[in-house]
Amino acid sequence: MMQAITFKTLWGWVEIAASEKGLTSIDLSTSNRRTSSRPQQVGKGGEAVAVLTEAREQLSAYLEGTRQDFSLPVDGSAGTPFQRKVWKAIARIPYGRVRSYKWVASRVGGKQYARAVGMALGANPVPIVVPCHRIISQDGSLAGSPAGCRSSAAC
Repeated sequence: MMQAITFKTLWGWVEIAASEKGLTSIDLSTSNRRTSSRPQQVGKGGEAVAVLTEAREQLSAYLEGTRQDFSLPVDGSAGTPFQRKVWKAIARIPYGRVRSYKWVASRVGGKQYARAVGMALGANPVPIVVPCHRIISQDGSLAGSPAGCRSSAAC
């Protein structure tokens, strides 16, 4: 029971999708210029519609600079247990702060997992809400695809 909407923001077109469990994807690179204030239904799902409505409001406010954090349920069921662990850890990084891959790795299993953390960030389906753009190399530089995000427009 997936629902999706595409809408225009200050950053351009954004497509978001949700399930009954929460937000499942944010696509900042969408070329779909069809605006839809109503969710495109792929099955029934009242809870998914509520998540999409709230996600649209919160993302728009964030991109406009009037919001610094999110209070949205995220459905990370498409990720592996390790990926979900990484996403949960980076979701706690406050607005305006950055952390290193090594820092994240030490919280999810050990410093030796820094590359695996990078891979998990690259698979992040909900950039911005799960702030992969706040992860940098130990030396303070950006690494991998822009800060590890799946959608380069997010970083």
